[in-house]
This record gives sequence, C-alpha cells and structure tokens, in this order.
Amino acid sequence: MHPVQIVDLFAGPGGLDVAAEKLGVATVGVEWDPAACATRRAARLATQEGDVRRYGPSVFPDADVLAGGPPCQTFTVAGTGAGRRALDDVLTFVDRMVARESREEIEKDLSKMEDERTGLVLEPLRWALQAIDEHDKPYRAIVLEQVPAVLPVWEAYAKALQGEGYSVDCGLLRTEAYGVPQTRKRAVLIARMGPGAVELPAPTHRPYRKGVPRDSGDSRLQPWRTMNDAVQRKSHFLVISNYGTGGDPKARGRRGSWEPSATVTGKISRNRVVSLDNTELDRFSPSEAGRLQTFPGDYPWSGRDVGQQIGNAVPPRLAMHVLCAAFGWKPPSDAQLRRLEMWKTDESREATTANAAPSVIIG
Repeated sequence: MHPVQIVDLFAGPGGLDVAAEKLGVATVGVEWDPAACATRRAARLATQEGDVRRYGPSVFPDADVLAGGPPCQTFTVAGTGAGRRALDDVLTFVDRMVARESREEIEKDLSKMEDERTGLVLEPLRWALQAIDEHDKPYRAIVLEQVPAVLPVWEAYAKALQGEGYSVDCGLLRTEAYGVPQTRKRAVLIARMGPGAVELPAPTHRPYRKGVPRDSGDSRLQPWRTMNDAVQRKSHFLVISNYGTGGDPKARGRRGSWEPSATVTGKISRNRVVSLDNTELDRFSPSEAGRLQTFPGDYPWSGRDVGQQIGNAVPPRLAMHVLCAAFGWKPPSDAQLRRLEMWKTDESREATTANAAPSVIIG
C-alpha cells in the first residue's frame, strides 16, 4: 500500500504514460527514438532517452510497476518475418533466462540473431528477474502489450512469472471493445505480485462486425465508437486505405466515418479521405490520427515521423483499462476516460499529477 510509479520500456510518444498520468500515476519512459522523445518532451513526460539494454531496475529505484511494448516489426506480417522464424529461439531464451543462465552467454547468442530487434522482446523479462535477483524488490505489477504474433512469447513469460510468485493473465484484446474508435488487436500480459488473481479487463463495448449495426448484440455492452465520434468532421466521409486487401494491392480497404477506423499504422497519412460523392478531402491531421488512437486532441506531437509515432503507440484508452486491471482497481470511470480528451496546459497537467500521484496505491 504505497505510491505507484511506472517505468515504461520502449515508451514511444507516451500512449501508456498518457493513460497513467490521467489516472494520477507518475511515469518515466525509456525510449531511444529521438522523434518520440521530442513528443514526450513537448508533453513534459519524464523520459530517459536511450537503449533499454543499457539500463535496469537500479536506475529507477522508486518504480514498482514495469510496463513495455518492445518493437514489433520483426513479428508482424508487414515486417521481415525474422521474429516469426526466430520464435522458437525466443522461447528458448525465456527458459534460459528463468534458469538464470549468465547474461553474457545469453547476450552473445542474441547477437547472432537475424534481426537484433527480435531479442528486444526479452528485455522486460530481464528487468523483472533482475529486480528480484539483484535488488530483492520484485515489481508489484507488470504490463506488456504487443502485436498478436507475440502472444506465444507472453504465454512463456506468464509461465516464468508464475514461477516467481506472480498472478498472471494474458490474451488478445480488441481495442474497439474498450471504446477505441478503431479495430486493432493487441497481445496483452498483466502480472501482479500479492494476494488475489489478476484478470484481463472485461470488454465495455461490443465488437465490430462489418455490416452488423452498432446497436445490435449484447445489450450489457455499449455500441462500438465510430471515427466520427473521435474526429467530428462536419459531414460523413470514407477512408481509403493505403493497403490492399485479400492479397490484392489494388483492392484498397474502405471504412465509413460511421464505423471504427481500421488499424492505425505509421502510414496513416497516406490514407485517402473522400466525401460520399468521392470528392477528395483533407487527409487526417496528426491531431485527428491521434484521436483515433484516443490521444488527447491537443497532444503536442513533435519531431519527425509523427504518423509512425502515432501508429506505433498503444491507445491510451485501452491502456487505462489495462492499468486499472493490473492495479486491482475498478474499470476507469466515464470521468476518468473524459480526461483523455484534452492534455490541457502543461501547468495544469503537472499540478494534477503532482497532487494525485502520492495517493495512488495498488490493491
């Protein structure tokens, strides 16, 4: 029963950090991309710019929650596929780490992998075990998220963390099922040390089904949210994807503003936006693209490759649900979720965080 501070590995522009700060939880993010760090600095999020492999729990002694979303390029269909080919190797590395094989031997073998980014998915486990072995101070909660292809790694993590005394749950979450106006699947792991079983957050909204009205389905759940709910342009529009569908590069996917967005990727600025009579409209601005990810409308996107920053981020609204589940809290209230709509002035945000953080506890 004491204040929570999160150390967020591969923190990006701040998706999880935005959610945490709006819940009154202090965060510090480790991120090596200068562009993402520029956005974080503009948002006044505590940031350690650098490679997570150069740091460990001792650098952030006050943090008792570990979070992370390691780079996913090698695990995705759009990437090189090195992560998929190396999946068995990655799972073997998990076993070697749990067996407490020397870090030097493991790092030597990791350096031989086809793509060094694949090994980064093991960093949260290194931090978690190091906190136990070297500092006798296990993280009270651990939150990890990635693309669906990483779920087997999280399942191996779950087994490893359970062996260390954690209660763990992991699985695939659909973002629109938590009020994100976008269809996107994420592999999520939540672990908590202490009494009580941890569970992934229960859905609050209905899943999106093409052609199925949003008000049909389980009446206990809210209708999924639309692009127009977030972007609020004056009239309906169609979004024509930069990607083909069904293996046909010419068959561009289409979504109407009365539907959730398709998955927001780093190429979102290439998506065409047209009126219902096919007139070209302005493409999504950084603010609009960010809002589809549930970032505040006034979030200070900065640096280069803003579209990539937005596409790589975890949606703050989903992160808020996941963090509440990790801490053993009730699901976020409507009032808490509304805080995501505006980042507000730096001064008011800092005052809110400073006043709220000391009272935040797990359990």
